[in-house]
Amino acid sequence: MTDPLDFTDKTVLITGSSRGIGAELIKAFGKRRAQCVVNYVTDPEGQNKSDAESVARELKDPLVIECDVTKPEQVESMMKQIQDRHGGLDVLVNNSGIISDRTIKKMSMEEFESVLRVNLTGTFTVTQKAAAILRNGGRIVNLSSVSGQMGLFGQANYSSSKAAIIALTKVSAREFARQNITVNAIAPGFIDVGMSKALPEEVTENFIKQIPLGRLGDVNEIVDAVIFLASSMASYITGHVLNVNGGFYMG
Repeated sequence: MTDPLDFTDKTVLITGSSRGIGAELIKAFGKRRAQCVVNYVTDPEGQNKSDAESVARELKDPLVIECDVTKPEQVESMMKQIQDRHGGLDVLVNNSGIISDRTIKKMSMEEFESVLRVNLTGTFTVTQKAAAILRNGGRIVNLSSVSGQMGLFGQANYSSSKAAIIALTKVSAREFARQNITVNAIAPGFIDVGMSKALPEEVTENFIKQIPLGRLGDVNEIVDAVIFLASSMASYITGHVLNVNGGFYMG
């Protein structure tokens, strides 16, 4: 009997996979024998490149691509490299995202638009350019957030981008269905890695009090949800938002 969680011969791209949830995701697919594509965006200190190379060392024959998801020509080039190396793409996880919290009264237009540019426009652009190389029966998983469902204080930009990703997921699910490609979203709550980790301790404690399961999520709980949606076990699930939040939001 074949293992539905074995991704042998499947090509997997995780955007923003140099650190945080993205890094754990690509490593998990690597352990399940996928052909892995690590993506990072250049930063002035070169930290992202260094992190991406560190992640790549744990993978077998990975493709490491520098690409800014807000630049369509770079995204197109990334897809061409994947096509040239692997002949196509089976799983796309749109994970790239940034955060820049401030109240509406104090938020600048650039602070608002820059977050939408990466989180929403980036997801759209990567999905659009990946369409040319996604194989029939492929999978797209978009990273939304509980913030996009509830609208958290100080996150007009982030919440808006993550709510829009839910709408984009549903449209994509309808449009990609003719190729038997499913498109779903994960909406994480507060997780013990990445953006949630940067919150002040008292803020974190306050949120934990509101989470029925009484704790932050473990990054592996996000990874497991993505792996499931990318697997053959989820072949009849599309246009769905899977909440992984310990009961913080029940919609």
